[in-house]
Amino acid sequence: MKRLFLAVCAIFATLSLFAQEAAPAAEEAPKAEWNKGIATTIGFSQLSLMQWAAGGAGQLTLNTYADLYANLTKGKILWANELQAGYGFIESFETGFKKSDDRLIFDSKLGYKAAEKFYLSAVFNFRTQFAPGYKGDVELVSDFFAPAYTSLGLGIDYTPAKNVAINFAPLTGKVTMVKPQELRARYGNAEDQFARFELGAQLKVDAKLEVQDFKVGTSLVLFSDYLNKPQNIKVLWDVNAEAKITKFFSVTLRTNMIYDDNVLVPKLRKGTKDEYYDGKGIQFKELFSIGFTYTFGEKKK
Repeated sequence: MKRLFLAVCAIFATLSLFAQEAAPAAEEAPKAEWNKGIATTIGFSQLSLMQWAAGGAGQLTLNTYADLYANLTKGKILWANELQAGYGFIESFETGFKKSDDRLIFDSKLGYKAAEKFYLSAVFNFRTQFAPGYKGDVELVSDFFAPAYTSLGLGIDYTPAKNVAINFAPLTGKVTMVKPQELRARYGNAEDQFARFELGAQLKVDAKLEVQDFKVGTSLVLFSDYLNKPQNIKVLWDVNAEAKITKFFSVTLRTNMIYDDNVLVPKLRKGTKDEYYDGKGIQFKELFSIGFTYTFGEKKK
């Protein structure tokens, strides 16, 4: 641990040397520039059947998503903030209510330009969900703050291109919080442990592409815990794609992939059709929708 601390200090000291520049005697104070706004998406569908010979079930579906952002640049200071909130449900007239999407994510990055395309950075993340989630309609498997993840990493931010950012934080603290005691084992916590701490290294890659009426953004996070099985890399990969149909309507596709060997997921037992058990594996979610989109404020840079 002492060697790790000295290595991090050496990285910061080296980049600080590259950052030294002769400042003019009468330099004006840099102006603060904000880029802020809210991008919203709402998708809705309804199906009703009456004496339908082919069978089926009537249902209502609703998907909502909001992306709030506030980014500040002032001289060599960069401060980027983003809050993502999404919720969707399916109301079947035969099987009842089930949520289809549920996320609450906050990201904040504070950077100081140390050299061309390099920033000394601090990166914060918080992630949870709004509402209870169930397996088999009766067994509670998630809720607000069950789980909730928060992390803070210190390191270097590298921007090789305008729409690409690579952040390496060799000193990252991560906390997994689970409020209900009966759910703690499912997310790697002991039964009497509300919060579990991890210390490790994190690599985060953000990229986006925009061509006319089509845009796609992706975020990949890799984390290795120094304190417990560092070879088991945790993976979090999000992709958001949107294609405009008209000024106010668009087609959106959002995917989420997670791998965390501390988390138990439902797995189908071999040789059966509907027999599940809790085990370790990849989590994947895909949401496709057509709906109303509108941006309040400035276009996100």
